[in-house]
Amino acid sequence: MPKLTSKQNSSKKHPKKLSHYDSTGKATMVDVSAKSESHRQAEASAFVEMSAAVLRALPSNPKGNPLEVARFAGISAAKKTSELIPMCHQLPLSFVDVTTEVCENGVRVRSRAVTTAQTGVEMEAMVAAGVAALTVYDMCKALDKGIVIREVVLESKSGGKSGDYRRKRSAIQR
Repeated sequence: MPKLTSKQNSSKKHPKKLSHYDSTGKATMVDVSAKSESHRQAEASAFVEMSAAVLRALPSNPKGNPLEVARFAGISAAKKTSELIPMCHQLPLSFVDVTTEVCENGVRVRSRAVTTAQTGVEMEAMVAAGVAALTVYDMCKALDKGIVIREVVLESKSGGKSGDYRRKRSAIQR
């Protein structure tokens, strides 16, 4: 498992409790009304592991270009994050991008979401990467139901009270 790092000031401590619960333990949306808006950005990635035969078939998929359909799906999903994740705030997204890269044993999906808001866009970036990966699976499942989606992770985030974060690369990188 990759080690995580933070560019935060080392004097800042992690919260002592989960943020989406009230004092009685009931799940609740975090009240961000007292927070000021700031520029925020997040990047996420996912990996879709598949056989060489499926990778070779990508350009001739009868449903269309799986990677382009996945890109559109990821962008659309980021816009609907608050509808999918119950405690997420609806955010005015300034920009969302999803890219795909064919690797030796699969497809790497990367996403980036940007906003100026009172809360971050980590979930929007992760939903974009996850749904894009699921779309690659959907577009290719006729050839192999054993395709594996893995490593849906937050790569980086900037802005907000908690500061910047960047995932440290593991020794095993694609």
